[in-house]
Amino acid sequence: MRRRDFLAAMGAQAAPRMNVVFILADDLGWSDLACYGSDFHETPNLDKLASQSVRFTNACAAAPVCSPTRAAIMTGKYPARLHLTIWHEGAVRDVTDKPLIPPKTRAELPLEEQTVAELLRSRGYSTAHIGKWHLGTATNYPEAQGFDLNIGGTLWGAPQTYFYPFTGNKRYGGEFRYVPGLGAGRPGEYLTDRLTDESLKVIDGQRDRPYFLNLWYHTPHTPIEGKPAYVDYFKENLKPGLKHSNPGYAAMIRSLDENVGRVLRRLEETGQADRTVVVFTSDNGGSVGKYEGQVNTSNLPLRSGKGSLYEGGIRVPLMIRYPGNRPGVCAEPVISNDFFATIAEWTGAPVGPQDGLSLTPLLRDPRARLGREELYFHYPHYYDTTTPVSAIRTRRWKLLEYFEDHRLELFDLENDPYEKKDLSSAEPERRSALHERLTAWRESVQAQLPRRRD
Repeated sequence: MRRRDFLAAMGAQAAPRMNVVFILADDLGWSDLACYGSDFHETPNLDKLASQSVRFTNACAAAPVCSPTRAAIMTGKYPARLHLTIWHEGAVRDVTDKPLIPPKTRAELPLEEQTVAELLRSRGYSTAHIGKWHLGTATNYPEAQGFDLNIGGTLWGAPQTYFYPFTGNKRYGGEFRYVPGLGAGRPGEYLTDRLTDESLKVIDGQRDRPYFLNLWYHTPHTPIEGKPAYVDYFKENLKPGLKHSNPGYAAMIRSLDENVGRVLRRLEETGQADRTVVVFTSDNGGSVGKYEGQVNTSNLPLRSGKGSLYEGGIRVPLMIRYPGNRPGVCAEPVISNDFFATIAEWTGAPVGPQDGLSLTPLLRDPRARLGREELYFHYPHYYDTTTPVSAIRTRRWKLLEYFEDHRLELFDLENDPYEKKDLSSAEPERRSALHERLTAWRESVQAQLPRRRD
């Protein structure tokens, strides 16, 4: 949609001054919320937000792991173009026990890239980052990437513990971790609550100036630590045959939901809801690994999970609420790269070339389509759920290329959304055409590739 049409729809004076609250969960799977089909997790506040929003059913994370997706959100560019395709610690660690050697990738979000925070600050916005960052060391922390305020954003991808004082060294190879900027607390305090406390201060303190609140929760990333009372509640309600069955994980989802509700209520109480856009999504699919012997979550009916380029690893919940919107369900495929162009349009900010498209047309009409034929993914690394792989996804078809043996897999997502039947042999022409497009895209973004050992 053209900018003048958007302003007409939103109000010519309101659109450039819209606040933006961007809430990002960590490792939250596509089916982890009740409004996306969970049979165990309780998410009344997020379900209510979904009913007020455009809820996307084919939203994809730009990568199957956290840092690359976060970089795509910040810059609007594919992780492969940024050469930032794995999390910070993974980028600085050598892989010596696998058939392929992953490429040496960037461990930090480059300072020369324009971030959405820098863009909005140049438009007079107050900018605050609260929670997980995981995009570099101190020289690349949020303060160096356009944020006026940073609470909790560090190089680390997970907290030592979710309970006060949020410090210790019993995990992660004995490394001492902490969450800076929270100040004094008291025993029993829960990290998800504390991050919300700080977010409410931002909302209260910026009533007369537009702001960008980047609230990136750690929940429900490991360690799987829910509030004890909530864990007990879900243990009592656990039944055989459920898709989701981890009481600790369910307790973490409940706290996430409660705290999103706190943010939404504060926007209402302060009279800001009618001039604040709210985005809620996740950085990758749910983790199907185990923590202390218990599987974290399930992405069923989708295949696999975090780390994989199957749908369970990249499809995520996404809901966007903006004042005056028409709530609905949108099936158009979208990706994390799209947030930059979308937020820029909301706030009237000019942007340069991007790998994403504005989602505004879909917010006006959830049945609309974007002028885009395909999405691309590139993960040239190893994970418990995958070997190095790239993928191309159209509305209907998806092709994956695995680099160890250059195996191609082809799925008809329209008739087989769960990727059970590989059609690469039955559809050789389609397989070749999609592979050519995937190869051409990798060359166009100068994607880094793994190599064989000598």
